[in-house]
Amino acid sequence: MGAGREMSISLDGVRDKNVMQLKKLNTALFPVRYNDKYYADALASGEFTKLAYYSDICVGAIACRLEKKEGGAVRVYIMTLGVLAPYRGLGIGTRLLNHVLDLCSKQNISEIYLHVQTNNEDAIKFYKKFGFEITDTIQNYYTNITPPDCYVLTKFITCQTNK
Repeated sequence: MGAGREMSISLDGVRDKNVMQLKKLNTALFPVRYNDKYYADALASGEFTKLAYYSDICVGAIACRLEKKEGGAVRVYIMTLGVLAPYRGLGIGTRLLNHVLDLCSKQNISEIYLHVQTNNEDAIKFYKKFGFEITDTIQNYYTNITPPDCYVLTKFITCQTNK
């Protein structure tokens, strides 16, 4: 894990002018087609949605939605996090997830969660490395993929307090 490799990973915000990059990545990465609401939520989340570039090639992305809970607290839902297969294992997914976890901590957001297909062992292992835990199982969550069941993975973040 030389520092040299890290230098070639950069993150960029998703805006109207580059949202097509996110659409292309999602088509390549996921067995699900996302609707306009997904992209509107991704754009609305600002810094919580990022494209990842490896040596100036767009190879991954994280897209989040900010949700208001009762009482006004905000939690973050990771809609998608993916890296193209040839670029996995280079720290790109870690960089994307750490970016969002850092933002949560800085903005006093104490909960972040996502859905993962029950047979996606690589993703489950990845998130567990970051302290996510399986908090629920939802039967028939997905309509067009097998298995249709998912786990809800949740991480509760200890927020920075102003001292």
